[in-house]
Amino acid sequence: MKSARVRPRGACRFVAVAIVAALASAAIAEPITFDADSVQSSLAKDKERTILTGRASVKTGSISIVADRIELFGKDFTYLACTGAVTVVDTDKKIRLESPNLYYDRDKKLLRAQGPSVLQDDKNKLVLKAEWIESDNESEVTLAEIAVRIVKDKLACRAEYALYRRKDNILELTGSPSAFKDGDNYAASRIVVNTDTEDIQLEGEVKGSVRDKAKKADDATATKEADTKGVDAKGADDKAAGGGK
Repeated sequence: MKSARVRPRGACRFVAVAIVAALASAAIAEPITFDADSVQSSLAKDKERTILTGRASVKTGSISIVADRIELFGKDFTYLACTGAVTVVDTDKKIRLESPNLYYDRDKKLLRAQGPSVLQDDKNKLVLKAEWIESDNESEVTLAEIAVRIVKDKLACRAEYALYRRKDNILELTGSPSAFKDGDNYAASRIVVNTDTEDIQLEGEVKGSVRDKAKKADDATATKEADTKGVDAKGADDKAAGGGK
């Protein structure tokens, strides 16, 4: 078994080039490149393993990952185990994921985050927070568990479990789910949300409180009038400062 420990950043790039060259002959869908302050590698056949530490970064396809430590292992470096301030960016899907711990399977295109994690869907303007998140980039289905929080525009949801089917714009919530929108509160055994229209479907034991529509209209009018007065007052101040001209 051959192994090498390299600290200079430039030398790490050399090792990365060697690994990419080895993968070029393998039957994999996407090449992989990396960079780090320090790298420890074992390139023995079928036992490939590389550990990146210090400003570690990996790019494979449209996905870029940065972390304090990244371990690549398995045949053709199929698996990545990342720890410490992990950030994943998928430029094709327009998704960003932050987590203290992350596992990525390059063949299945499966991401699994553990610990307080945040998934930001820029395409659909949705933010999902949970203690555990698993995202299938192929099917665009995301599972989230424990202290799940979802925010989108004026909609906020809470639950213990969430299933987000991104292609269908459907969010399914279970485990004491609740939803809040425009001052209205909803709770049920199961809540289904259309993330495009923000329509809410309640199933099972349903509870909720809805604000009076007239009160909502009055609040909206009051807010608009306050904004208008603010603009008028600013204009008067500007005129006075200019000597009434």
